[in-house]
Amino acid sequence: MKSQILSRLGTWSKEAAKGALDLAMPPHCPVTREEINSSAALGPRAWTAAHFIEAPYCTRCGVPFAADYGEEVECPSCIADPPDFDRARAALVYDEASHSMIVGFKHGDRTELAGMFGRWMVRAGRDMLATSPILAPVPLHPQRLRARRFNQSALLAQAVAKESGAYLSLDGLIRRRATPPQKDLSAEGRKRNVSGAFGVRNDKAHAQFQGAHVVLVDDVLTTGATLSAAARALKRLGAARVDALVLARVVKGGVGAI
Repeated sequence: MKSQILSRLGTWSKEAAKGALDLAMPPHCPVTREEINSSAALGPRAWTAAHFIEAPYCTRCGVPFAADYGEEVECPSCIADPPDFDRARAALVYDEASHSMIVGFKHGDRTELAGMFGRWMVRAGRDMLATSPILAPVPLHPQRLRARRFNQSALLAQAVAKESGAYLSLDGLIRRRATPPQKDLSAEGRKRNVSGAFGVRNDKAHAQFQGAHVVLVDDVLTTGATLSAAARALKRLGAARVDALVLARVVKGGVGAI
C-alpha cells in the first residue's frame, strides 16, 4: 500500500511539475512558434503545412508519385541505380515545415517531439513493422555523439519500438569510423564518404542480425547513401532483409540536402 501511495505521489508530482512549467513557460509549436497545449504537438497552422506521404509512391524507396502508376512500381532512380536496402518508407516530405521540426528536434533539444514523430513513422512503416523486425538506429560515431550529446536516430527508434512493440537493437550496429557531414557532398561523394563505415559491435550483435529482418531508423533520407551503406554491412553479416524507416525524405524540387 505504501509503495502504491508513493508511486502515485511520484506520478502526481511529475505531472504537477510539468503543469507548472507549462504554465510558466507555455510550449510552442516547433514550426510556427505559436503557443500550444502540449510540448509534443503541432499548432493548427503547422498541421496544414505538413506534407505527410501517402500512396502512390515508389515501392522501393517510397518517394511519392504525382499519379498512380499501379502496384509494385519503382521510380526511375531505383530502376537505374537500386539502393542496397529492400524498401524505404517516410512519414513526411522534407520541406520547410518538416525542416523546422527536424532542426528543432536535432539541434534545438526538442527531444520531447520524438514520441509524436515515432507515431507518424509507425503509421508510415506499418507494413514493414508487421513482421516483427529488429529496429536498428543509424549510429553516430562516438566523436559525433559526444559533440551532439544524443543520437536523434536512436530516439526515433526508441519511440517507434514503444509504439509498435518491435524489438530494438539500440547499439548493435556501430559506425566504425568518423565521416565528414554529408550536407555539402554530391550523391557520389556521399556514397564514398560512408562506404565501409558501418559494422556490428560484437559477436552477440552479429548473431542477432543473421537471418533477421532489420529495419534501419533514421531522421532524413536524402540520397539514400547512408542507409544503403548500413544495409550493405548488415547483409554482408547475414541479414535476410533490410528496410529503412525515416521521419522525412527529400523529394526532387523540394528543400535541399541536409
